[in-house]
Amino acid sequence: KLSTRRTKIVFGVGSPAADLVFVGEAPGHDEDVSGEPFVGPAGQLLTEIIVKGMKIRRQDVYIANIIKCRPPNNRNPEPDEIAACEPFLKQQLHLIRPKAIVALGSFAAQCLLKTRTPISRLRGVWANYQGIPLMPTCHPAYLLRNPSDKRLVWHDIQQVMALLGLR
Repeated sequence: KLSTRRTKIVFGVGSPAADLVFVGEAPGHDEDVSGEPFVGPAGQLLTEIIVKGMKIRRQDVYIANIIKCRPPNNRNPEPDEIAACEPFLKQQLHLIRPKAIVALGSFAAQCLLKTRTPISRLRGVWANYQGIPLMPTCHPAYLLRNPSDKRLVWHDIQQVMALLGLR
């Protein structure tokens, strides 16, 4: 039902051979216009985490969202929208076969892990998505509103870097 209102589908971007996949919630306005995930202010912060923090190129990871079209007024995705888009994400992850997944925020973590546990309890603890290590962490948009929690995300990212041998 979201496809009728979209400007562009926001499928994903990056390397199909990526060792690391970041999964967010849904495209925002900037993403709907460009057709690329994480290009607005939250995307700029994610890019800083990848490039400056992890010291890898953005194009060497893969970035996608649970939902492939922008919900009206950036509202939270509804269960039927997640159900409609989740098979695409599952296939992306199956084809890429990353060594690790970072779930950005509640919706991504809860969708991938099939749980209702809040991100505040999930973040920083390794989980498993179909045999792939998954690190739930805070969404970059949350960090823009709560910059003091960047240290928590940096701790999570350091665990991902250690798993991937990037230290």
